[in-house]
Amino acid sequence: MSPTNFSIILLLFGAFFWFIHLCAAIFSLTHKTFQKRPPGPLGLPFIGHLHMLGKLPHRTLNKLSQVYGPIMFLRLGSVPTIIVSSPAAAELFLKTHDTIFASRPRSQASDYLWYGTKAMAFTENGAHWRSVRKFCTLELLSSTKINSMEGLRREALLVLVESLKKAAVTHEVVDVSEKVAHLTEDMTFRMLLGKSRDDKLGLSQVIQDLAEIVGAFNIADYVPFLGALDLQGFTRRLRVISKAADKILETIIDDHEQDANKSYVKLDRDFVDVILSLKNNSTGTHGHLAQNIDRSSIKAIILDMIFGAIDTSQTAIEWIMSELIRHPRVISLVQQEIRNVIEDCEFVEESHLSKLDYLDMVVKESMRLHPVGPLLIPRESLEDIVIDGYYIKKKSHIIVNTWGIGRDPRIWSDNVERFLPERFIGSNIDLRGKSFQLMPFGSGRRGCPAMYLGQINIKLVVAQLVHSFNWELPYGMSPEELDMDEAFGLTMPRAKHLLAIPSLAHK
Repeated sequence: MSPTNFSIILLLFGAFFWFIHLCAAIFSLTHKTFQKRPPGPLGLPFIGHLHMLGKLPHRTLNKLSQVYGPIMFLRLGSVPTIIVSSPAAAELFLKTHDTIFASRPRSQASDYLWYGTKAMAFTENGAHWRSVRKFCTLELLSSTKINSMEGLRREALLVLVESLKKAAVTHEVVDVSEKVAHLTEDMTFRMLLGKSRDDKLGLSQVIQDLAEIVGAFNIADYVPFLGALDLQGFTRRLRVISKAADKILETIIDDHEQDANKSYVKLDRDFVDVILSLKNNSTGTHGHLAQNIDRSSIKAIILDMIFGAIDTSQTAIEWIMSELIRHPRVISLVQQEIRNVIEDCEFVEESHLSKLDYLDMVVKESMRLHPVGPLLIPRESLEDIVIDGYYIKKKSHIIVNTWGIGRDPRIWSDNVERFLPERFIGSNIDLRGKSFQLMPFGSGRRGCPAMYLGQINIKLVVAQLVHSFNWELPYGMSPEELDMDEAFGLTMPRAKHLLAIPSLAHK
C-alpha cells in the first residue's frame, strides 16, 4: 500500500470516528436534558482526558479542580470518572452514599498480580470481599492481634538501631529510605510469616515495582481495544512482576507447609499458618472463605497484606524524616517531648505513643503534605445516582484527590505549603477516616483496615529514630537544599532516596 493511500485511509478512519463521537455527544445532550453531568474540560475522541494526566496526575487534577470545582467529570478512555477534591464532596461519596461506591473497578494490574482480584484491596464488592476483609481483620488487624505482636516489632526496630549506632560512630552517610524499607519488611515478615526478613527473596524490588505499576493509569484499562498493542509496555512488565511475586509467594507457602508436616507442634501460629489451616476447616468462623479458598486466593491475600503493610509505612516514614531533617526546630521539639515522656528509658515503647501529642501533630502535618496515597484507590459506582445535583452514571470511577485536599488554602490557610505541625493544636482532626480534610488511609467501607497498625509502625519508628539519633544532611547540604520531589504510584515515595548522617543523641 502506498503512503498516499495509507494516509487517505487514516483520514477517513479518523473522520468516521469524529462523526460517531459527535453523534454520541448530540444524543447525550438531547437524551439527558435533566441529567446534569459534573463540569469538566473538553476531551478527545477515544482517549478522553487521558492525555492530560501527565507524570504527576495528582498535581494535574488539583489544577483542573481549581477551574471546574470539587466534583469534576473526566472521561478516561471509555470510563466516566469523577474527581473529588474537597472534604464536603468526599464525605458525600465516602460516607453519605458509601454503599453506592463500595466497589472497586477491575484492572489489568489487579488481575495479573492478585490472581483475578481474589484478595481484598482491589476486589469488587461482594461476599468474597466481605469474607476476606473479616478474616484479615480478625486474624491480623484487630487491636488485640496487633498489640500481641509488639515484641516482634520491637525486635526488628532494635536491629535497625544497632546498625545505625555503628554508622553514627564512623559518621557514615546512611540511605534512610533503604534502611526504613528493610525495617518495614522485617516487621511485616515477623508479624505475617513468623520470621525475619530474607534478602534472598528479592521482595524489596517487587514491592517497589508493584506500587509504581498498580498506581499508573494503564491505557488497557480505559481503552480496551488498545490493550493488545501494549503501548506503555505495562503488560510485559506485569508479566515479569507477577512471575517474580508468585515465586516469592510460593516459597513462603512451601516453607509453611513443610513446617506443618514436621513432627513438632508450632506454638505460635503466624498469619500464613492460619490462612493455610482454612482449607481444613470449612465450618468455623471463616466458613464462607474456607469453602471458596484455593492456592491462588491464599497467595493473593498474603500479597495484599505484605504490600499494604510495607509500602504505606515506609513511604510515610521517609517523608516524615525528610520534613524533620529540614526543620531543626521541629525535630528538637519532638526529641524534647519524647525525653519528657519516657524519662530515662533508652527505647520508646508503644505504650508511650499515646502521650506524644506533638509527634502526633508532626505525623498529621507530614501526611497532609505528603499523603501515602495521593489519589485514593478508585471506587466504582454500583448504580446510577444524583449527588449534589450531578448525575453519576453506574460503573463510573470515583477518584479522591487527597493530595489536593491537603493543599487547599481554603481548608488549611494561606501558608498551606509550609510544614507547620502547630496548625493541629486544639484540632479534633484525626487519621482514622472520619475527618475528610485528612484521610491518608481512606474512609468508609473501603478505608484501609490496617490504619491502626500503620499508625503504630509509623510513630514508633520515627520516635525511636529521633530519640536515639541526631540527623544532618551529607556533603554540607543545607536543609533548604534537600530535594523534596515525589514520584507517582499507588503510593507517593520520594523521587530520590533520603540520605543523612546519624549521630548519637545526647540524653
